[in-house]
Amino acid sequence: MDFTFDEQQTAFRKALRTFVDKEIVPVASEWERSGRYPTEIVDHMKAMGLFGITTPEEYGGIDLDKVSFTLVYEELARGWMGIAGIVGSHNLSCWMIAKHGTEEQKQSLLPKLSAGEWRTGVGLTEPGAGTDLQGIKTTAKRDGDHYVVNGAKTWITNARHANVLPVLVKTDSSATPPHKGMSLLLIDTSTEGFEVQRDMGKLGYKGTESCEITLENVRVPVDALLGGVEGRGLQQALSGLEIGRLNIAGRSVGIAQAAYDAALQYAKERTAFGQPIADFQAIQLKIADIATQLQAARLMTYWAASQADSGKRVDMEAGMAKYFASETAITASLEAMRIHGGYGYSTEFVVERLYRDAPLMAIGEGTNDIMRTVIAKSLVAGSSVIG
Repeated sequence: MDFTFDEQQTAFRKALRTFVDKEIVPVASEWERSGRYPTEIVDHMKAMGLFGITTPEEYGGIDLDKVSFTLVYEELARGWMGIAGIVGSHNLSCWMIAKHGTEEQKQSLLPKLSAGEWRTGVGLTEPGAGTDLQGIKTTAKRDGDHYVVNGAKTWITNARHANVLPVLVKTDSSATPPHKGMSLLLIDTSTEGFEVQRDMGKLGYKGTESCEITLENVRVPVDALLGGVEGRGLQQALSGLEIGRLNIAGRSVGIAQAAYDAALQYAKERTAFGQPIADFQAIQLKIADIATQLQAARLMTYWAASQADSGKRVDMEAGMAKYFASETAITASLEAMRIHGGYGYSTEFVVERLYRDAPLMAIGEGTNDIMRTVIAKSLVAGSSVIG
């Protein structure tokens, strides 16, 4: 049993940390408040190859192992969680194309996407369907060598910057059960009828856009059907979400780490009654709790990622990591705010941003209640064993 990084992972984490500390941390709070899009940071991430971390090398990517994959999101979220979202949705889409796409789709899309020359995201959620993806209303009706798509999607990350977007549709609305009639279409966002309507107002998760999209009589070539076979869209999407939960777990660890760092530094610098507040037992207990939960979340996340690297399905492991790490991020950010006292509520300190960013981690890629059911079903079915 080895809990250490190999030489390559260690060097990779060092490069990530240097980038985050130099390019992201100094500007994150100011840019978030002003609503400034982080173009320079995105360009730097392109140069580092971070838009191709799930793309095989033969298509221009760097195809990271899953532990290094989680490290990307941990380190980016430590600096600014919204930045992690930009490459998160993008690389999830690339992973689905690489795993499920036809050879023609891989060759035509992945080289541009992995270089960051083109951008993408994932179009699953609708105004009336989130957790229950089988309840989507967006349809794609065959018309000769095209599909005609009508519907709406919401909470779409990278919507304004995407060149191509995998969109979950119903190619057969009468199918029973519904998932047998669901497919993913790789839609060119410049197609007539594809419109980004508005950016959603958000508590946190700023730096990247989350948008509502409408599709009105959008004509999509038949060869844009992911994998070339109808009826596999939900399975393709869910397989991607399994990996996406490692992304969320990594981001959660990054938020919790940033909260811990801020709390510890402030406790050492802030004085009360003639001594640093870090000398008070009440503050020490909070710091100990944050640190312990953070390290547990980190180890669970790396464990789940290492299991994915072994080639096995990680429904339970990724679900556990996402569930525990996201709850840790919420608790850590709140406790860090309490250690800061009144200053924790001020926009002059980073903890208020962490406190706003953390709750999304308990919602994204499946709510934590759903994670608990995923974990339980794996255990009851005997596909996973504890102990």
